[in-house]
Amino acid sequence: MSQSQRTAVITAHGQPSAPAPAEADLAAVAQAVSAFLPDWDVRSATLASPGQLEATVTPGAIIYPFFMSRGWFTSKVLPERLSDIPCHVASPFGLDPALPQLAAQAVLQSAKELAWPATEDLHLLLAAHGSARGPKAAEAAEAFAAQLRPHLPGWTVSIGYVEQAPRLAEAARQLPPGSLCLPFFAQAGDHVRQDIPEALEDAGFSGQVLPVTGALTGVPQLIAKAIERTALENQDA
Repeated sequence: MSQSQRTAVITAHGQPSAPAPAEADLAAVAQAVSAFLPDWDVRSATLASPGQLEATVTPGAIIYPFFMSRGWFTSKVLPERLSDIPCHVASPFGLDPALPQLAAQAVLQSAKELAWPATEDLHLLLAAHGSARGPKAAEAAEAFAAQLRPHLPGWTVSIGYVEQAPRLAEAARQLPPGSLCLPFFAQAGDHVRQDIPEALEDAGFSGQVLPVTGALTGVPQLIAKAIERTALENQDA
């Protein structure tokens, strides 16, 4: 790293039972983001790998939480882990004001590729995490849905949760064939690979499932802009 380079660290929850694959996936995200930040040293570390975050963060770094809400991990765990390292934490990925439009573009592109007519029967189901620990995860999903609706005229947008009511299987039951499901997750962990498909199968969902939100086209550039924005906001701090 040159003297002029600034450092950004993208962090996510990871997979405690098997940290390595999630670390590799997050490293790929960091590499994609670095293409839009040529003057930065873009790194990654999940919370699930013991000591990895603390070993990766340097003083003055911008920390980018690849999370969907400002919940337990971003508001408590992350600050505690970084309490001895002076750094600046960006707003979580799921709260980025540019994300709803980016997601809407992916939805409309998918509907176009499927040759679905623009009718009132089109439906988007957000498959979100939810939480029994507090309301922040659901609040973020609800806010995202509210911001998404103006970008999808003629579509019905609803939400189903993995860990709270309304459960995903209940929300997906009897949806029309012209339905898309968008997993409102940053990474494709066990919830996305196992819980969501099982719930949709149980519901008899006959629509299409989009890539996880964190893997949509345009996300690396969105993250890069957020990192630059956070650096600008804290340049005199």
